[in-house]
Amino acid sequence: MQTAFVILAAYLLGSVPFAMISSRLFGLADPRSYGSGNPGATNVLRSGNKKAALLTLLGDALKGWVAVYAAQRMGFGEIVIGLVALAVFFGHLYPVFLKFKGGKGVATGAGVLIGLDPLLGLAVAGTWLLVAIAFRYSSLAAILAAALAPVYFLLLHGANAQIFVVGIIAMALIGKHWQNLQRLLAGQEARIGGKKDK
Repeated sequence: MQTAFVILAAYLLGSVPFAMISSRLFGLADPRSYGSGNPGATNVLRSGNKKAALLTLLGDALKGWVAVYAAQRMGFGEIVIGLVALAVFFGHLYPVFLKFKGGKGVATGAGVLIGLDPLLGLAVAGTWLLVAIAFRYSSLAAILAAALAPVYFLLLHGANAQIFVVGIIAMALIGKHWQNLQRLLAGQEARIGGKKDK
């Protein structure tokens, strides 16, 4: 029962829509009504309000880290911690509070990875940052960072049970960005900071 409760709590935490919260705090439009329609930090940035975007980014990352850290502090084993990590991540992707239509999981995934291993999380976040700065495409940065996450994990820890968690998160992130990849290949993807009508 305790395991089921912790997993459910992680899912509900993941479902908290910080894009919606920050938009309301700063008096912005619903982020689902403009840009990509995605309730995430990159789309909130298209509103022109950097503070709202930063709050969204930090909130989404923090909920991923908090869920994993709490499970670790409660003394659960690797399998339960892995399930908690997946629950909070998929809570963000498919939040009950937004009719299961959530963000793409980049910030929450990064928070989860930092919780599992700070060095792994920083390596993945660093990859995202470098690619984003170099090319100004959030989606390209997310896809490359996600693809490299299992590689970084192997280099740091070898093959163990949690590599499956990292692999599932990576595949889900890439899947969530599949349409972005198509637009990238077609030269139609919006750059970071650019405004684009839905």
